Amino acid sequence: MYKTRIISFTGLIATVALTLAACGKSDSNSINNENAKLVSKFPQAVPVKKTRQGGTVKYAVETDTPFTGIFSDELSTTSIDGAVAAPGEEALFDTDNNFKITDKGPAILKINRTTKTITITVKEGVKWSDGKQVNAKDIEYPYEILANKKTKSQRYSSQFEEIVGMKEYHEGKANTISGIEMPDGDNGRTVIIHFKALKPGMLYSGNGYFWESAAPYHYLKNIAFDKLQSADEIRKKPLFFGPFQVQKIVRGEAVTWVPNKYYWRGKPKLDKITAQVISPNSTSEAIKNQKFDVAQVINSQWNQVKDTKGVNFVAQIPLSYNYLGFKVGKWDNKEGKNVMNAQAKMNNKSLRQAMAFAMNIGSVDQQYTSGLSFPIPTLIPQQFGDYFNKNSQKYDYNLKKANTLLDKAGYKKKGKWRVQPNGKPLTIHLLAKTGSSVQEPTIQNYLQQWQKIGLNVKLVSGRLTEFNSFSDKIQNDDPEVDVFIAGWSLASEPSPASLYGESSPMNYTRFVTSENNKLLNQIDSEKSFNHEYRVQKIHEWQDYMNNQAYVVPMDNSYILTAVNQKLTGYSTKPVDNSNGHQLWGKVGFSK
Repeated sequence: MYKTRIISFTGLIATVALTLAACGKSDSNSINNENAKLVSKFPQAVPVKKTRQGGTVKYAVETDTPFTGIFSDELSTTSIDGAVAAPGEEALFDTDNNFKITDKGPAILKINRTTKTITITVKEGVKWSDGKQVNAKDIEYPYEILANKKTKSQRYSSQFEEIVGMKEYHEGKANTISGIEMPDGDNGRTVIIHFKALKPGMLYSGNGYFWESAAPYHYLKNIAFDKLQSADEIRKKPLFFGPFQVQKIVRGEAVTWVPNKYYWRGKPKLDKITAQVISPNSTSEAIKNQKFDVAQVINSQWNQVKDTKGVNFVAQIPLSYNYLGFKVGKWDNKEGKNVMNAQAKMNNKSLRQAMAFAMNIGSVDQQYTSGLSFPIPTLIPQQFGDYFNKNSQKYDYNLKKANTLLDKAGYKKKGKWRVQPNGKPLTIHLLAKTGSSVQEPTIQNYLQQWQKIGLNVKLVSGRLTEFNSFSDKIQNDDPEVDVFIAGWSLASEPSPASLYGESSPMNYTRFVTSENNKLLNQIDSEKSFNHEYRVQKIHEWQDYMNNQAYVVPMDNSYILTAVNQKLTGYSTKPVDNSNGHQLWGKVGFSK
């Protein structure tokens, strides 16, 4: 399933900026260009071989901070937790390689445009790891978790309010969601969801209008919503209906998985899987020494590992991007929406655009990421085909233009630094997370670039922020934060409403404009069942976002994974994935 839009733990995906000295640049660029050509030819899956039963796989979760261990799709917001939970996770729906929902997964989806309903039917035999059949209440319960304000779920958005009664439940005006019907009762296997209007993306995973996970109601029902996120049933003893179940958790460090004996697709090939946290700085040595059977390559370390024997490299360009975000408001939990502050320090378009033009992203990516990262022009990735607007204004490196913008907007220099148009000093605080050994010089490079145009930009608290604290500060609108650098792992349907809508908690910049609301509504309107109309509106939205620069697209990069040559069944293809992760029931050792 590719429904999730989550904070990417890769942050700046292997972006490095040690120094932009010219020494050896052309040789380095030549090597990097060759790397990019080589990697572009890598397959998305390891070779298919006959599989034997048994064996233990150890895979690396690369992060310099402990994982939070929130084993709930409705409550988790980071891709670290998603990676750790992958062996047990499984979505309700399988997809084809174009992310279109098929009937091959745990549940079957039927859409009826006449009645404005979708019907979800769970297949008989799809069971939680305690042996209980996944039922209708398990399909309905996630909507309660998402919409009840006491859970503080970050995943609720206005898109869900297309479900009849969802808004009333979210606002505490109703005790149930009237538009979710269970015709055979809680213990039946069918749920009918009534919508105010059906949307063009509903045939595809990741559309954001209905949830694609289940939650074990029988297991969680006695836990108060405000206690759910910290409950042992979520953190220590979670249930899954995927191929594996939790055997042991070492808090923040590792999870050991064993087969779910009730798994509906049949017994997994592997005896055990261990997900183990490893520092990004240690990854290349771990790959070379084959300490893990599966490990993602840190792109800046590619030249160190590319000749490793005994591994197959698989590659993909993920549905993700890194971005520069400007805080211009706050989240109003009572009203359930973002509220923009017209007087916010960063609520000046010229200032935001100038900072974007001052970033030398292309040079940094080319010189220091082994040629495997690249700037992106818009917030809709090229993988979305004709929805991608290749002609949209982009922020190529241009210090002259940055200075001109600031001059015309009244940010005059007084000594070394520019001041605000009202003459008051201007200090901008940047929030950036910790990462591999190259993260510090990367961020220092951008600080220096902004200083070149007279902007006094400093790190929040004077240093990089570890990931969990980083996420907390963004989500809770820490007043110290003016600007932040973050990344998104995207859903597989291009609607941007759940990330940038007025009622989306994940709209972390907190910008709200009538034009943005209008465009988002048009993108997901009945009219957008006409493909050409929807393409036009998504193109207009990209132009608008680039012009306003509340969120500035930075870069993306290849994801390379080193896989033990003895493994088969490992694939990054959508058809072989669930929740955006490898479907581990398909993986085994070759005979």
